[in-house]
Amino acid sequence: QLQLVESGGGLVQPGGSLRLSCVGSGFSLVHYSIAWFRQAPGKEREGVSCLTASGRESNYIDSVKGRFTVSKDNAKNTAHLQMNSLKPEDTAVYYCAADLDPPDPATIREADFGFWGQGTQVTVSA
Repeated sequence: QLQLVESGGGLVQPGGSLRLSCVGSGFSLVHYSIAWFRQAPGKEREGVSCLTASGRESNYIDSVKGRFTVSKDNAKNTAHLQMNSLKPEDTAVYYCAADLDPPDPATIREADFGFWGQGTQVTVSA
């Protein structure tokens, strides 16, 4: 059974950090791009970051550039999203997704990713 399982969410104060993890099972992430999406209450899900299968290209939406870093540890079949300098507007359910390299990694589209995790809640609040 192919699965992605996220962890690492929680409650953090503004300016704090969290590291999300996404573990793959049933398939190897070596050959897959990883993307992170988020959905805030009352809003549509948006693509946050994408890392190509080779790890050579990473992309971010403007609102998280310089604060978030996506990475992949193939030996552990795990991807991470390091989130620093968190803001209240980062509050959302975060999802990891995987698939073969999308045609345009700079455009982080849900339709390009077929494997999804269940999501993990991130709340940034004082």
